[in-house]
Amino acid sequence: MALKRIVVASTETRIQQMAADVAGQMFQADTLGEAVDITQTVEPDMVILDHRFDSDRIRAFIRESAVATSPVPTVAVSLDNLTENQTEQLLAAGLYDIINGTADFNRLRDIAFAVKQDNEKTIPSKKEYFCDEAAQAVSMVGTSPAMRKAFQMIKLVAESRCNPVLIVGETGSGKELAARAVHYLRHGNKKFVAVNCAALTANLLESELFGHVKGAFTGAEREKTGLLELAGDGTLLLDEISEMPVDLQAKLLRVLQDRTFRKVGGTADITCKATIIASSNRNLVKQIEKNEFRRDLYYRLNICPVNLPPLRAPSRKQDIALLADYFIRTSMVCPGKADQIKSMTNLATEQLSQHHWPGNVRELKNVIERAIMLETTDKIGCSSIIFNCDNIEDEHPPIAPKENFNDFSLSKAEKQLIRRALYETGWQKTKAASLLGITRATLYAKVKQYNLKQSDIETSVSANA
Repeated sequence: MALKRIVVASTETRIQQMAADVAGQMFQADTLGEAVDITQTVEPDMVILDHRFDSDRIRAFIRESAVATSPVPTVAVSLDNLTENQTEQLLAAGLYDIINGTADFNRLRDIAFAVKQDNEKTIPSKKEYFCDEAAQAVSMVGTSPAMRKAFQMIKLVAESRCNPVLIVGETGSGKELAARAVHYLRHGNKKFVAVNCAALTANLLESELFGHVKGAFTGAEREKTGLLELAGDGTLLLDEISEMPVDLQAKLLRVLQDRTFRKVGGTADITCKATIIASSNRNLVKQIEKNEFRRDLYYRLNICPVNLPPLRAPSRKQDIALLADYFIRTSMVCPGKADQIKSMTNLATEQLSQHHWPGNVRELKNVIERAIMLETTDKIGCSSIIFNCDNIEDEHPPIAPKENFNDFSLSKAEKQLIRRALYETGWQKTKAASLLGITRATLYAKVKQYNLKQSDIETSVSANA
């Protein structure tokens, strides 16, 4: 028995029995809505969904069922074998793993064991990594003067009635975490809804925000509830608002001023009760000068902005080593190394502190997880720190004999990573695919594409030992 509690959103007896075999308590839900309620009540170790739910509904479920803003490991189970495209879409929705067909059912024990190891991992103390309990609740790591100042502003805004809230910062600096912190402090367990304004066309974004009535436009076969209404009295995050079309900015301004809106094609006024948070990685003043952002909307948003400093800022430099250590202790990119790699060498830490970090915290996390995958000792050394994946063969000693630099290509870097993953996992393709973050089907295709053989990889490793 691996886990204490599992929530199963399925009416399939076989799936329920499979879950019951690896859990002390199994809670069954017929719908995703019911599963959200159960998850937020019992705080399970894992959630299992069946094949009825598509990637969009799964993504929404993971967001809504998060306990203390941390997603619960969610596994999808399909009775029939999924296509590679279906698998990739489901994984992209945020799933922990996928059971693909009845022949794959026996993998649930391994998945449950991995989740248990993750749950039992020692969590660093808040005193060491976080400004206070609120920062810990949303995993905003950092104790530098810059981060303390930023979090003081977050708390100031959250404790006020400031609405809307503007959060600005470079890509990867943690704007969504800051938004979640405002939400956590102001609304607690109410809904947090986010939409990326850069990911949708103008028409789709308008329908997504405001909703539409049946027949409002071609293809509107049924009424849709918009995110402004769906957020209720919780929070709506408009991520990268600088990418919102100018004509839609005018409609948003009306919502902010009147706190009412209408569905596309509708006539009834709907009251907006949500806290609206807007984030941007661009300089909105410069966007105004280019006529790409409305001046009146900017002044409506810019009440008490939260400014997140970049990781390269001198006042935040001390957070680099702290973040790196936190990612090492909490990363599950390579579960087999969870108890093996504990720290970094001093030289590797210094190497991190000298980097410019154009991708900020997100880039740092990727660098650390890549190093965990590549490292073969109990400490991450300089040879495993790779900032530019395009130069991975140049930065890190390859497993195979050194190749002519003129023959370098991105495909060779990909081949090198796949060879290392296969070697590290003893040619267990399921584990190697998990380590690489790709599907097993994709890994099989890549092994065939690069004509990789177990004997060749082991020979090359021995030759370079």
